[in-house]
Parts: sequence; C-alpha cells; structure tokens
Amino acid sequence: MRLTGIIAPDRPLLVVAAEEEAVHLNHGFPLLLTGMGKVNAALAVARVLASHRPSEIINLGTAGALKHGIKGTHEIARVVQHDLDGAAIEALTGRPVGLPLDLRSEGLTLATGDAFVSSEKVRARLALQADLVDMEGYAVASAAHAAGVPVRLVKHVSDTADEEAALTWKESVETCARDLAAWVITHL
Repeated sequence: MRLTGIIAPDRPLLVVAAEEEAVHLNHGFPLLLTGMGKVNAALAVARVLASHRPSEIINLGTAGALKHGIKGTHEIARVVQHDLDGAAIEALTGRPVGLPLDLRSEGLTLATGDAFVSSEKVRARLALQADLVDMEGYAVASAAHAAGVPVRLVKHVSDTADEEAALTWKESVETCARDLAAWVITHL
C-alpha cells in the first residue's frame, strides 16, 4: 500500500491496484496504490478511510472482457464476487453474504475475484453473470460502502480473459494506463 497526495473532503481519492495502471495518473489528485487482489484492496481502502474522508473513491484499473466486442473504458453499474459462494453460505447460515453492489443505473457488470482469469472455460462461466472481470473492484466498493463514502469503478479492457490474457495484459497495460488517465482528465 502506498498513498501519495493529500486527501481532502472536497476531492476524490483515486484507487489503483498495480503501479503499471497508475503511471500516467499525475493530475494532482491523491492516489492510493493498493496492490493486487481483494484482500490488499479492502485493507488499503479501509485503512485510509479510517482516518481520512475524500469526496468519493474512484477505483481505476484494467479488466478482462468476458464477452466479445467489449472494449474501451467503462464506468461499472454493478459489481459481484465470482469467487464467493454466497448462496451456499446463506443456505448454511440463513444470512445473505457478498450480495451484488449496485453503483449506478446504467453500465456494465463487473465480476471480482482473486484469480487472474486466463481460461476460456472460466470466461464462459463468468460471462453468464458479468461483462468484465477484475481482482479488486468489489473489495474497493465494499470498503467504501461500509465507510459511507461514494464510489465509482472505472475499468479499461486490457484483455479477453482467455489463455492469452497474461500476455495481452502485459502488452496493453501502458495503453490502458494512458486511457484511464485521459478518463480522469475528462471526467474530473
């Protein structure tokens, strides 16, 4: 975890998992680099929100496309966890766990899990419930919701979440980082 800049109640906090995704984010906004995965993201955001209150959290990052033809930068409408069996836990305890988080009325659905998806079989299964896949979005949104801080998830498609995903991510992350920085300039 690394925090740069000063968090203020009238400014958003940018939250990014990987350094490669943040290389062009030098717009004067505070930036929290969480590290990859749900645990790192949730811990970093919760730790910062325990002592600081930004106007909102904006989670920027790359995502794999689960459906053909999805490209570019997207603000996420709904986020789900793909690696938590909430139905089984609810059957055991009688309490819902890990419910989807609705963030806005229009947009794509993001599935978050700790596995880097690089399998056509997994991709096809996840495409039944979501459009994109990442490793931090749900955790960031959940930590922000728990603290009562508004949150937006902005994801740029880096790969197709199939057998070529790791190579494609490495080749495209620089362009993705530029496009995410351009989104910040345009929307903030």
